[in-house]
Amino acid sequence: AGLSEVTSQESGDIATLKELMPLIVAKPVKFAPGSKWEYCQTSINTAARVVEVVSGESFPDFLDKHLFQPLGMENTTFYPTEKQATRLATAYKRTSAGELEKTGLMFLGNKPITSRDRYPRANGGLFSTAADYEKFARMILRGGELDGKRYLSEKAVKQMTTVQSGDLKTGFTPGNGWGLGWCVIREPQGVAATLSPGTFGHGGAFGTQAWIDPVKKRIHLLLIQRADLPNSDGSDIRKAFHEASAK
Repeated sequence: AGLSEVTSQESGDIATLKELMPLIVAKPVKFAPGSKWEYCQTSINTAARVVEVVSGESFPDFLDKHLFQPLGMENTTFYPTEKQATRLATAYKRTSAGELEKTGLMFLGNKPITSRDRYPRANGGLFSTAADYEKFARMILRGGELDGKRYLSEKAVKQMTTVQSGDLKTGFTPGNGWGLGWCVIREPQGVAATLSPGTFGHGGAFGTQAWIDPVKKRIHLLLIQRADLPNSDGSDIRKAFHEASAK
């Protein structure tokens, strides 16, 4: 959409998505919508605010009421409880010497993990588990339905998981395009060579990766808690994971 990013420093004291919006609209548009592709955190947060305005509910409450609780995702939240916080995997980053050291979660700032005094980052603020995410992924794989209950229309799921970026050059791996919030594999290659064309998913800032293969009817979930992990880094791990999970 060409929206400019809002930095963590600029949004440090923001507690709601509503408060975030003036910071976004004050920024210049970087390019005309549809003329270029760029990964944008601001776009997802804007979409989350649209959900709030249309539904009349906060984004966390909307997700909890319409997705998480009905799906049985009891450990998925923007704001972990004290008990949930004790189960959080430790995050690490690589030092200049090539060693791993503990690191914090950058989007928390200096606030405790249980603090609700921060806006719900739709671009990457949820905490979850493999078991919870598998339920969500299985629902998407089944076209928006799970265990006899429909959560999304088949048309909506199809629209989200179909390439919307046209012939524009996109990230982050050659052979990929982008739908609405999902990366879509057009030409499987590299660490994703064992996946089918049309597989869709998304990675995370700490190395997580989810792929949903609609041809083979498989879900691949890789959870890592390491900061500064670009796609090329850890490729041996990702390749071994995909090869093992494809068997």
